[in-house]
Amino acid sequence: MNRYSLSALNQMNQGEFIAALGAIFEESPWVAEKAWFKQPFVNLELLYHTMVDIVKNSSSEQQLTLICAHPDLGSKAKMAEASVQEQAGVGLDCLTPSEYEQFHQFNQNYKAKFGFPFIIAVKNHTKASILKSFEQRLNYSLETEKTTALEEIYKIAQFRLYQQVYEG
Repeated sequence: MNRYSLSALNQMNQGEFIAALGAIFEESPWVAEKAWFKQPFVNLELLYHTMVDIVKNSSSEQQLTLICAHPDLGSKAKMAEASVQEQAGVGLDCLTPSEYEQFHQFNQNYKAKFGFPFIIAVKNHTKASILKSFEQRLNYSLETEKTTALEEIYKIAQFRLYQQVYEG
């Protein structure tokens, strides 16, 4: 993964900017594409909030597409490199058969109820706390859960952005 200074990002053309930040939001380079027009960014926090505002102000369909771009937790399916690393960080890449079945069942139940994958910023969680969140959030309404999923996406994006870009 390349790291970029904020000043270098501010000097990039749109293609370079999208190449550098297109993966901050899972499989959604359109966020970086729109953010490029808001340059220059005086600090990293402004860049982050600009990207979040782009998602918040996008259509419900675009938001749902962004949510659906995320992989199932504990899945063996192909996923973005950032997701692979994030899930490995909490051991979701080496689940026991029993744990895998538990995650698989929760993923199925969740998708059946909401129509999109369960999303949680795994960085500050354990397998147990993720499973507990699955259980709690299965009781949410569709609208509440969509809002919660987007809030988790913003946390994921912040972790990714701050890992990839530094002030300067």
